[in-house]
Amino acid sequence: MSKALKTWETYEEVATYLLNEIARELGVERFEGKQKVIGRKSGIEWEIDAKGVCEDDELFFIVECRRYVTSRQNQEKLSSLAYRIIDTGAKGGIVVSPLGLQAGAAQLAQAENIYNVILDENSTCAEYVLRFLERVRVGKRMEATVTPMGSLSLKVTRADGSVEELGEV
Repeated sequence: MSKALKTWETYEEVATYLLNEIARELGVERFEGKQKVIGRKSGIEWEIDAKGVCEDDELFFIVECRRYVTSRQNQEKLSSLAYRIIDTGAKGGIVVSPLGLQAGAAQLAQAENIYNVILDENSTCAEYVLRFLERVRVGKRMEATVTPMGSLSLKVTRADGSVEELGEV
């Protein structure tokens, strides 16, 4: 990229990337980046941070990324997302934020099918802590120099549990 992204733009891009990594666990096929959707009831064009699309491409989730680091999301802030869900006919929503939800917002989220995803404000695609559905995912970049002394066997275990033997070196 030629221009430096603003902190909130980076947060949105990282959130979308990581949501794609956990899409199946959220019941979504894929996540698409920032776009506009039209309200069915109001006719208003809504800009959304990301869109989670289900397999049939008809059902979708609205994603709202809020990199607020001084307070949790309150019910007033979450109510705007709840209305966009209703207006656009979305299946639900996902709010991504570093601090989570206040009690009233959590109650609204449950009533309106809004999932809370907690993502550290300084996350990158490689280094992050992601909390969702009572699960935690951690990404940590690790660098190492390996000097084999004899033989080395490599095995990759993927997130879906599949194992790939890379052989002996």
